[in-house]
Amino acid sequence: MAVRLLPKVTGLRFNQDRSCFCCATETGVHIYNVQPLVEMRHLDHRQVGTLGLVEMLHRSNLLALVGGGRNPIFAIISVMIWDDAQPGKDSKDKLMYEFTFPQPVLAVRMRPDKLVVVLRNIIYVFSFPNDPKKLFQFNTQDNPQGICDLCHSPEKQLLVFPGLQCGSLQLEDLAGPQPGASSAPVTIHAHQSPVACVSLNPSGTIVASASQKGTLIRLFDTQSKEKLVELRRGSSPATLYCINFSHDSSFLCASSNKGTVHVFALKYTHLNRRSMLAGVRTVGPLLRQYVSSQWSLASFTVSAESACICAFGHSASQDVKSVIAICDDGTFHKYSFTLDGKCSREAFEVYLDICENDF
Repeated sequence: MAVRLLPKVTGLRFNQDRSCFCCATETGVHIYNVQPLVEMRHLDHRQVGTLGLVEMLHRSNLLALVGGGRNPIFAIISVMIWDDAQPGKDSKDKLMYEFTFPQPVLAVRMRPDKLVVVLRNIIYVFSFPNDPKKLFQFNTQDNPQGICDLCHSPEKQLLVFPGLQCGSLQLEDLAGPQPGASSAPVTIHAHQSPVACVSLNPSGTIVASASQKGTLIRLFDTQSKEKLVELRRGSSPATLYCINFSHDSSFLCASSNKGTVHVFALKYTHLNRRSMLAGVRTVGPLLRQYVSSQWSLASFTVSAESACICAFGHSASQDVKSVIAICDDGTFHKYSFTLDGKCSREAFEVYLDICENDF
């Protein structure tokens, strides 16, 4: 019996409201609806080649594509804006714009009025999609992972990325009255180690971040810079892949290379677990931070060998919530959790099998 090998996944991203995700593979691009899990679109590798990055704009026909993998058609230093609604099947029929840069593109973020392109030491912001013009250019600390996040709320045009000082976050308001005129940047001193992961809540009022150590997730108010809460993922170092807020910012989920997806309560933090030593008064100062930490309300495991992105699903009940985890080994996981921390699997799929007939 022959074993069918799944194509290698080179990129995974949710869209802005986490209702869809896009997957770049060696066979092209696949775009899926999350609930229910169905393939919405497929761009064949003969059209787009192999890609390193794909970014969606909500549920629209616009995609940002960056070349990568074994057989790219597009350069790794260029962002190609693809309009799937244009007639024709050739790449030249679908391509709206090409943005070319002096270094490889590490990340792309979009909102209906802005395009953000992240290089290793520079971030560019363009007006978008009509008659794009460069609005801002920010110099950054060395940022080899292209770490940044962009608020998609119509009321808040906030961009966050690692600041020039190690462990800091820089927040930029992109709603300047004229091109190049952003308000004064806000700097938050979040960690002692380099920043490894950042996420803005849907309204742009809270930013969550983790350092390369990966044991703590800290949340800050984006206006006052006040630290709101500190959440403990674990006691051993880890690489965080993803941090996401629920739609109402009541919960936060995070995934790492430990193969565990953690869920924390934000609105009612008393739901989070505490150390059994939390009530012991004789704990020394070195252990006090550890035992006073808030640990995850609920958690579940996926393959530790696979990178994973996670987000909250739409729940049918106030008392039962759901979390989606999508891994680069081609698997889709949906778990429900209750407010008392009970977690159970609702769905498991190999999402690449859904488009099996396209290979």
